Amino acid sequence: MIRDEFYWLSQMNKATIIANSAGGLLKPQLAHVAAKALKEVIDSGKDPANRVKRVIDFEPKLIAAAGTSEVTEIHVGRSSQDMHSTFRVAIMRDEVLSVAKGLESVIDALLELARNHQDTVMPSYTNGVAAQPTSFAHYLLGFIEGFKRDRVRLTQFFSRLNYCPMGSCVLNGTGWPLNRKLMAKLLGFHAPIRNAFDATQIAMVDLPVEFAQIQASIALHIGSMIADIMVQYAQPRPWILLSEGNGNTYVSSAMPQKRNPGLLISCRGNASDVVSEANLVITRAHNVPSGMIDGKSVKVHAALAQESVKTMERFVKILKALVVNKERALEELSLDWTASQEIADRLMSEYGLPFRVGHHVASGMVSFARANGILPLTFPYKEMQRIYAETVQKEMPGFATECPMSEEEFKASLDPREILKRRSTEGSANPEEVSRMLAELTSEMAILKEQTTMLAAAVDQSMADLDSQFEPFLQEVETK
Repeated sequence: MIRDEFYWLSQMNKATIIANSAGGLLKPQLAHVAAKALKEVIDSGKDPANRVKRVIDFEPKLIAAAGTSEVTEIHVGRSSQDMHSTFRVAIMRDEVLSVAKGLESVIDALLELARNHQDTVMPSYTNGVAAQPTSFAHYLLGFIEGFKRDRVRLTQFFSRLNYCPMGSCVLNGTGWPLNRKLMAKLLGFHAPIRNAFDATQIAMVDLPVEFAQIQASIALHIGSMIADIMVQYAQPRPWILLSEGNGNTYVSSAMPQKRNPGLLISCRGNASDVVSEANLVITRAHNVPSGMIDGKSVKVHAALAQESVKTMERFVKILKALVVNKERALEELSLDWTASQEIADRLMSEYGLPFRVGHHVASGMVSFARANGILPLTFPYKEMQRIYAETVQKEMPGFATECPMSEEEFKASLDPREILKRRSTEGSANPEEVSRMLAELTSEMAILKEQTTMLAAAVDQSMADLDSQFEPFLQEVETK
């Protein structure tokens, strides 16, 4: 079932026949005529050429099927303004659920990857420079938190979106005693939009913008992680790559050694398209008077949602195709001095040396090591003792210059795994904290996924109930 403009115009007409009949605005015989004509128009919509998208195109078909213009009595108190606003909201409601499901697939894939890499240590970066050791799982959990915020925003947005414009007519309501609450219920909405002017002129502009901003945020997170992975492709020995084949990579036409990350590149392009199309939604809505149609395009908003889903599907494929070399990731850490802060931390926490002085000790070690081509795990303990003594003598005259840290402790402070074990704050890369966060996020996502299922089921059930309540109007009316 295609839930496009034609579908929703049909459902609105069904709901109108039901609600107006219940309110005494439509006589039984005319309700029957309208219902039969409507069914004929709906059946004709099996041909895509007949699936019109505007009230002014739908109504002539209804008149022709009924054989009388009296059928337009179902249009009392209605306008293309509130009807088009209603199908815009209804279509966007389905798009929100589609994007939510796509995002849940992304988070599921990230959670699975994190579970499998709780013991994989890697360098983390600030300003593009290796900064500290972390675990791959902790890194992934950081992205999951960002994606989860996007997912929560979708639920919050759905609750603001799911209000029905029907009955607001053009701008200021109608003199006909329409039952807006019943209409909203029949169409699967929480309630009518409260203000008639808002319903057709304000909400129809700011709601698409909010949805666009959420989708842009999703794309920004995807683009950021892809950029991190792409950095590795510039190295001769990356620790993370895409598995070859299956459309993930392709061989250069000229250089046989190259395995270009085609899937990463195409997904990055999709994410960029999402950000661009989100800006298009904002630009079309910007700086135009209320009442203009610029920011209300179903086509533009649908294209963005479709691109978002496509981007997430490709990103899930990336996550499932990642090949992580744990030993190479550890080696990458050992090629730089990401453990140097740990030395300063331990000198202060265990031996009372001010952090800034300890920082200068560690910095002096790094400068000496880089000047002499020494890696962290092979740094001579005697050189550490010398640098400690010289730094303390210069910056803290009178303080003992003998290094209090044993050689064993010094070596442990340079071991990335030991560093992570010593992390004690909530949310840190400590293995126990990572395990706890994994469990919590898994539970939280189960709740969010259940919400999506329930929201989608509620809309589907409302449509099934509407169709069921409409059926009796197709039966001949007994005349007395």
